[in-house]
Amino acid sequence: MRGWMGKFRSLFLFGALTMFLTGCGVDNISALKPKGYGSELLFDLMLISIAIMIFVFVIVMAIYAFVLLRYREKKGQEHIVPKQTEGNKALEVIWTVIPIILLLVLAIPTVQATFDLADQSTQGDEGVLTVDVTGNQYWWQFDYADQEISTSQEIYIPTNERVYLNMKASDVIHSFWVPAIAGKMDTIPGENMNTMYLEAYEEGVYEGFCAELCGPSHSLMYFKVIAVSPDEFDQWVEDMQNIDPEAAPETVQTGQELFNENCMSCHAIGGASAGVGPNLGNFANREKIAGILQPSKENLVDWIVHPDEVKPGNQMPAELVSEEDAAKIADYLLELDHSDVGNDLEMQSVEE
Repeated sequence: MRGWMGKFRSLFLFGALTMFLTGCGVDNISALKPKGYGSELLFDLMLISIAIMIFVFVIVMAIYAFVLLRYREKKGQEHIVPKQTEGNKALEVIWTVIPIILLLVLAIPTVQATFDLADQSTQGDEGVLTVDVTGNQYWWQFDYADQEISTSQEIYIPTNERVYLNMKASDVIHSFWVPAIAGKMDTIPGENMNTMYLEAYEEGVYEGFCAELCGPSHSLMYFKVIAVSPDEFDQWVEDMQNIDPEAAPETVQTGQELFNENCMSCHAIGGASAGVGPNLGNFANREKIAGILQPSKENLVDWIVHPDEVKPGNQMPAELVSEEDAAKIADYLLELDHSDVGNDLEMQSVEE
């Protein structure tokens, strides 16, 4: 008896600990703390699924307990076989109809949500923002075609507005996922174009991931969705459209020249995307270098000189410049602070 009680106590404590840990998480990352329209729909579907599973579990365990107690072997009745129930049409109808009903309860809102999340009826309307998203090994490119803005690793969106994403990949299949505000969508090489939308309720910095195994640095393919107020977003657009790629403080002009000589064939500063590498406009205001490193000169130099050690398998050439020249290029890049919109949100995210 003691052994049985000990196992029950351990199981109870383990279950309680599991339930407690499910409440742990970080805001703006977890799908269990929805901050957007798409994630809220998915969260509601999860709640419906859990409710159905709990209902089925309770019913099954109740029947199991009844049978266990009602037909347990008793002293003096070791050789008695309980009456067998076979071919009971009523029972067969019940345990066929109930699962169908439960599936319908789950299927109807799931189908509704599927069509809702695939709705493109307002895409292309005046004032509706559309962003072209390209998945690369191992970074994300965001082109605001109507605004003639290109960014990488960080996508700015206005709150409480639907932002459509036209999505593709340049190399292999990737999967775009921002758990706190939307579901997943694959980006596929070639002419295939998938579309989804983001709609964030609150200002904040939301973590994004690649959810499709795409190579050795798949787990390092992070990006940020920075949701700001509509007025701040308009200010950000204006700031980014007015970037002068030739402007730089005199103290970093040597670094700018080195950057133009060695890096401009793949990268761009402001304007349209360079195509091969990320656009580095407003680089100094990014929360992370290469999506994973803390923003410091030392980390940036390490990334420039030894990119394959930071993100194995990426397409950036290693040791293109010396560490001394890389330091001068880093000084230049860390001066590219063309817009301070969202900086307070990013600093808050770093502190948390």
